[in-house]
Amino acid sequence: MNNEMKKGKIIFLNGVTSSGKTSIVDALQARRDVFFYVVANDLFQEMVGEQYLEEDYWKYLSEVIILMYHTAKLYSDLGKDVLIDGILVEREEIRPHYRQLMEIMKDSPLDIVEVYCPLEICRQRNIERGDRYESQSEEQAELMSKDIAYSLRVDTAEYSPEECAEQIISALCKGGD
Repeated sequence: MNNEMKKGKIIFLNGVTSSGKTSIVDALQARRDVFFYVVANDLFQEMVGEQYLEEDYWKYLSEVIILMYHTAKLYSDLGKDVLIDGILVEREEIRPHYRQLMEIMKDSPLDIVEVYCPLEICRQRNIERGDRYESQSEEQAELMSKDIAYSLRVDTAEYSPEECAEQIISALCKGGD
């Protein structure tokens, strides 16, 4: 008889800034049929003092991103479902980023969802938000890890955050457990 706890699902929403990841997270958290804890690049970045980020942004961001993955794995190991709101970029400071993620998660139920939005729409969203710079999404797209094994792709230009959340639940959380 196996008394080992069932691991929680880990769903990584991967996409450039303003692609709609956080809106999908919000839509998932508004549902009553699923519950996820959330770890996000933005939340973990806030753990680093501003002076350190100004000194060497990518060094410190890279460290907290890896800590974020270990945190998601810990939640999963404790039977909790987790959403990761992030972006797999291959900067020198974190390379090989995608491979590191896969190594950390090798024994975890990880699904990576591509949160897609055309870059011209992301650019417009960046302008409207005012807390991102106009070309930030394009720059991130250039740095995005290549050959990611996605479980699903959602298109936030085509579908609302709620519809994308429904696609994710239907495709990745069949049976409700």
